Amino acid sequence: MATHPLVLTPVQAQRILVRAAQLERPDFGRGLPGARRCLDTLGEIQLDPIDRVGAMADLVLHARVDGLRRGDWGQLGGTFEHFAKERCVLPARRLPAWRQRVAGAPWWRLSERLKRLPDGVIEAVFEEVRDRGPLTSRELSDHGRVQPIDWSGWKGTGKAGSMALDVLWTRCRVVVTGRNRDGHHIFDLPERALPEHATAPLADFFRTGLQHRLAVAGLLRTAGGPQWSALSPMRGGPLVEEALASGEVRRVSLPGTRKQWLCGATALEAMDRPLETDDRVRLLGPLDPLMWDRPLVKLCFGFDYVWEVYKPAAKRQWGYYVCPLLWRGQLVGRIEARRGKAGEAPVVVDNTWWEDSVKRPPARHLRTMLDRLGRFQEKRAVRSPRARPG
Repeated sequence: MATHPLVLTPVQAQRILVRAAQLERPDFGRGLPGARRCLDTLGEIQLDPIDRVGAMADLVLHARVDGLRRGDWGQLGGTFEHFAKERCVLPARRLPAWRQRVAGAPWWRLSERLKRLPDGVIEAVFEEVRDRGPLTSRELSDHGRVQPIDWSGWKGTGKAGSMALDVLWTRCRVVVTGRNRDGHHIFDLPERALPEHATAPLADFFRTGLQHRLAVAGLLRTAGGPQWSALSPMRGGPLVEEALASGEVRRVSLPGTRKQWLCGATALEAMDRPLETDDRVRLLGPLDPLMWDRPLVKLCFGFDYVWEVYKPAAKRQWGYYVCPLLWRGQLVGRIEARRGKAGEAPVVVDNTWWEDSVKRPPARHLRTMLDRLGRFQEKRAVRSPRARPG
């Protein structure tokens, strides 16, 4: 095992990040089959419900797969949702690792839910899903009321049936296998929805989790951070040391900082090979895998990105929901767009800003991106006001 970290150049780090995020030249095919291949390759896509031109999973898939419509991510099939990089949609093949982990069920204030639920409700809801599923929480029978959980201002459900579903879902006794067109979770038994994976031997949650997270993130900061999320308990543990000792993983650093990251040896083998990108401008969701470690993005790309959706309006530098733009492997700008209201085009762009330090794409490439984003909403032309220079 190397004592000192390998020092990467910013360009080498860019290549590692872009390739890990599957943004070099995505070639997954079109439509839902392409989206399934994309999810299987990424291993996890972080979820967020805010929907300006698509929810977060929509945007991650739209940046890599053609022929999709907004909301298609919830119709993929062969998936489940759980905590990975926060709450994620995951391919079914990863279910055995989650079934191994939930023996202790450490997530999401489970003990608080157990205290509030009346005796018998959890099993009654389980039996209802078993006998009537798949179903949404709105299709459950009335199991009474409970005191909602107030979590830093977020109010949980007051329905006992819905809270019991949360418990069953956390323990993987039921799984979320998709969303209906209204965005509601579809619950079912794993043995029925994902039979091959629900009965497979259990897998090591942390060992397989480290492999997947390194593969999609490219670089994992040793000091921790949101990109670790559900894997945080193992960050300084023996599994990381074993991976370092075997040479499967290396510690790396960048000029101008004392911070260090973990990087898979396979990713390092290609760091000197230039990216082979296409000319497409890609709008990235704020929680796209490329943007998980924003301080690292600033070091590598010189792109200072803050997602300001939770900031008070008066404190925002850019806007409520501003997305990065990627072109030829560079973060070249940012855009504030929204789905059009009645009488407007499918997508309206309120602002664009371009970075001074990199070459900006020709206007025709931006127009192609906007047309594609418009077709993602519905098949009409996109209207955009004059772009504002950065």
